[in-house]
Amino acid sequence: MKLEKIEKGFVLKHNGKVLINHTIDSPAFFIGKGIETIKTYRGNFDITDEIEERIPLYVSEINNNQISFSYEKESAILLVIRFCLKNDKDIVLEIENKQEYYNRFWIRVNSDSDEKVWGCGEQMSYFNLKGRKFPLWTSEPGVGRDKSTEITFLSDKYNKAGGDYYNTNYPQPTFLSSYHYALHIDTSAYCEFNFKNGDYHELEVWEIPNSIEIYSDDTFLDLVEKLSLRFGRQLKLPEWIYNGIILGLKGGEENSFSRLENAIQHNIPVSGLWCEDWAGIRETSFGKRLFWNWEWSKKRYPNLDKKIQELRNKNIRFLAYVSPYLCEDGDLFKIAKQKGLFALNNNEEVALVDFGEFYCGVLDFTKNDTRKWFKEEILKKNLLNLGISGWMADFGEYLPTEDIFLSNGVDARLMHNAWPTLWASVNREAVQESGLEGDVIFFMRSGFTGSQQYCPLLWAGDQCVDFSRHDGLNTVICGALSSGLLGNAYHHSDIGGYTSLFGLRRTKEVFERWIDMAAFTPVMRTHEGNRPDENFQFDQDETTLKHMGRMVRIYKHLVPYLKTLVDEAFNKGYPVQRPLFLHFENDINTYDIQDQYLYGKDLLVAPVHKQGVSEWKVYLPAGTTWIDVWNNQQIQGGQYITVPAPIGKPPVFYRKGSYWTDLFKQIADIE
Repeated sequence: MKLEKIEKGFVLKHNGKVLINHTIDSPAFFIGKGIETIKTYRGNFDITDEIEERIPLYVSEINNNQISFSYEKESAILLVIRFCLKNDKDIVLEIENKQEYYNRFWIRVNSDSDEKVWGCGEQMSYFNLKGRKFPLWTSEPGVGRDKSTEITFLSDKYNKAGGDYYNTNYPQPTFLSSYHYALHIDTSAYCEFNFKNGDYHELEVWEIPNSIEIYSDDTFLDLVEKLSLRFGRQLKLPEWIYNGIILGLKGGEENSFSRLENAIQHNIPVSGLWCEDWAGIRETSFGKRLFWNWEWSKKRYPNLDKKIQELRNKNIRFLAYVSPYLCEDGDLFKIAKQKGLFALNNNEEVALVDFGEFYCGVLDFTKNDTRKWFKEEILKKNLLNLGISGWMADFGEYLPTEDIFLSNGVDARLMHNAWPTLWASVNREAVQESGLEGDVIFFMRSGFTGSQQYCPLLWAGDQCVDFSRHDGLNTVICGALSSGLLGNAYHHSDIGGYTSLFGLRRTKEVFERWIDMAAFTPVMRTHEGNRPDENFQFDQDETTLKHMGRMVRIYKHLVPYLKTLVDEAFNKGYPVQRPLFLHFENDINTYDIQDQYLYGKDLLVAPVHKQGVSEWKVYLPAGTTWIDVWNNQQIQGGQYITVPAPIGKPPVFYRKGSYWTDLFKQIADIE
């Protein structure tokens, strides 16, 4: 990185290429004033902005690496930026706002038509972000997420919940460039990263940010490793995860445990039983929701303590569910209210949030007493002391921005994006303080900058139970690839999807194709969905039981290889599921591929994500020979091929000469 003074301005260069070019005629930095309107409905946000001022900044003075900006020559200083070189590859732009009046900031970063851009958290629709604009605000991702589809239209009409391509549980103001640099803005404010212009990226922030960090390195792998150090790395997965699949069941004790036993009798390797209804069920028009009072429901699971111990004796763990909210008709709400643990509204009453036919209080995790109480009384006492080995730590995206006050005094508009990281930290601390790290795991869908150091496992949120372009099976691949570049090494999804609305129902085909993919991910876990009785389940069909057992055995067979990927994640921050270009950066054909991935360095996986097909088109990266795991055929890389792809044989290839060749050769023989 090199900062150079030029006539009427300055440039910042990376490897001789101009990243930032600021002059009077072509400014890169702007500040301004805006008045936003943020309307929320059940985790979906309608956000608009009225810009009152947008000021291109004038370079008033350059003093070594410090640049002072004003409105015009000899006017008052508005902004000071210190360009702090950390080494020859990385730089931090420290920003000092001299006028509190301004609350909007823009920076333009040079680009060209050949550049590819990735990142911005967990993006579900587009891996390469170039050519599109991405608002960065944690929210529900939407149902369908495609304004041209009926399900999105109906979701918008009845629930304001259709969403769009950019909606995500996990945004992050960070992107990577195909020119081997990454840019991160240190802010929790609403942002818009606009990559639509061919000549520059325009990044908008609804505050004057603290700093802008730019990292670079010689290879994409080195850059990913550097980012993982910046944002935090995950621990290794618990050993028990590798024992098989986590079955998600929510039918009460007799139903859930008998179905688990049926799976075992069908020779399905099971590592865990996940019963999200352990605290009770609430029936809503959306489907079977949960009773958000995070304590053991003895009515629904009368013998849970004994059952958990029985499972442990079989080397199977029990997992549960929590969220950062408490329903107002539950006992824990009354206790938390009496202790003053909730965020408050203008009337100094508990700020309630509508979660869809029931209301909850927002636990104020900016308050130490709230954090301590939730850790001690819920996570430790009600879960860990019961013998629970993991849980879905759901939600975190719903913090409203109006009529809510937090104990730290920070505006909720700045805390909204930060909430998932706070939520993750509470869960991590409870496990850590109990001395159970490495044995207990929780998984989350929400995230933001810094979640990586707290959340040990991402899950892809609530996909539709189908093959749809913007909300189906293929989106979880894109989510794994985009989030993985930013230090989230482990990613998984609800096998079969989750959301079933307006006549959409999970089919046997969707479920089995999803299993095919999940066998080549770090964690396998099923979900019954929001309407279990209307959707295909794993034990409805003998052939599906047999199919699932075989694919889980393939997952287990690959555990020795998977453990080396987990070691790489722990030591270097590499994701388990990797974009093809991480290992083939000289092959530009790999830069846009978002429905294939490398499972570590040596396995290429191309999941089938369309209905009714028996063959599949796959791109094999150049520079090596690939071997089809199902028929041992050798194929030279650098070309697209079409291969047979029946259910149970997803397109999977390994590198010729791999250290793991013998292990990979045996996949085809697993029954």
